[in-house]
Amino acid sequence: MTATAFTLGLNSFGEVATDGDRPLSDAETVRLLIEEARLAEAVGIDSFSVGEHYRAGHNDSATPVLLAAIATATERIRLGTSVTVLSTNDPVRLYHEFSTLDAASNGRAQLVLGRASATESFPLFGYDLSDYEELFEEKLDLFMRLQREETVTWSGRFRPPLVEQRLRPRMPPGGIPTWIGVGGSPNSVVRAARYGLPLMLAVIGGRPQRFAGHVELYHRTLEQFGHARQPVAQHSLGLIAETDEEAIETWWRYWQPVVTALAEERGFYKPTRERYLAEVGKGALFVGSPETVARKIATMARDLHLSRFDLKYDVMNLPREARARTIELLGREVAPRVRQLLTKEPSHV
Repeated sequence: MTATAFTLGLNSFGEVATDGDRPLSDAETVRLLIEEARLAEAVGIDSFSVGEHYRAGHNDSATPVLLAAIATATERIRLGTSVTVLSTNDPVRLYHEFSTLDAASNGRAQLVLGRASATESFPLFGYDLSDYEELFEEKLDLFMRLQREETVTWSGRFRPPLVEQRLRPRMPPGGIPTWIGVGGSPNSVVRAARYGLPLMLAVIGGRPQRFAGHVELYHRTLEQFGHARQPVAQHSLGLIAETDEEAIETWWRYWQPVVTALAEERGFYKPTRERYLAEVGKGALFVGSPETVARKIATMARDLHLSRFDLKYDVMNLPREARARTIELLGREVAPRVRQLLTKEPSHV
């Protein structure tokens, strides 16, 4: 991989922003995302992706609709997901939504598919969490067949069978770029390799280098299945400001209450200032000045053989000005600096 081929993107979970001390409404937040995607394109960022959640404060529950709105406001930037919960989506409907998005955006659609770390969609759409693994495996099989075959005859446990179905509008031959999101499970890594799909590592805590073994497993398994080498990407959280101090203080103020609530919900450690600074320094938080963040991304690109890095830039109640500044600095300063650093010492993907 050349440095110029390395791509940087933004990920949003549709989290409510603030304007001054006022939280934006859900509708205002949706419109803000469209504005932020337009800004991302203007400053040269390669992709803008939106997640899928069904909880208070998140406004990304109708991702294809939101991406279609962004498509009409932009011309170049790639439009994707971070992550689509395939387990509780219908693969046929998902194909229709993203083949239509791809057509409307002139070939800019892409996907990251995952099993879900937040599971609210299971009861909402009538699925049983005990089928967590089987749902994803079956639906991935069908979705990839729909992308890769002109007509599909198929049957499974969780939806009615298909007989010689040809969906329209058609995706390009072979489908659109489709990544598998992995939060740490080796089985998910092997599954991505088995289908010959690119790998997206969701690294939200701890040293990212601990995923090096997953990358090695992925490349080895691709070879075993006879697939060509595929890209590896990283998704992590962070904020960019003019100085390290400003970025660290701003992110701590808004990140700490969110992670405290998650810790109580999921039973992991509550964030302390010491652990936070460790995550900023050597862990999975990309928080700092443009130079600090660029150097950390370049290090991860080399250590994990990445060809793509996506920054999740929104967190609950973060001021819209801080969100916009992160977008501007990522595109105008961090991206060119990362490519300069990788030109000096490539990642050898």
